[in-house]
Amino acid sequence: MPANRTALSVLAEQRPETGYSCRQGFCGTCRLPVLAGEVAHAGSAAARRSDANMLVCVSRATADGGRITLDV
Repeated sequence: MPANRTALSVLAEQRPETGYSCRQGFCGTCRLPVLAGEVAHAGSAAARRSDANMLVCVSRATADGGRITLDV
């Protein structure tokens, strides 16, 4: 995924059925289970509460170039 794009934008392009309502003000609807990898959480405290999930609108893989496998 390019550094200038969010996981959500890539997912929405590849899988238009990906659910999200964050742009309408409902945080948490884009939360996906993380199967592997280390997440650099961003956003609210609720967004950072679990390494087992990530909000794909704001979080991404850690800066060391790691990969994340999501359960989509």
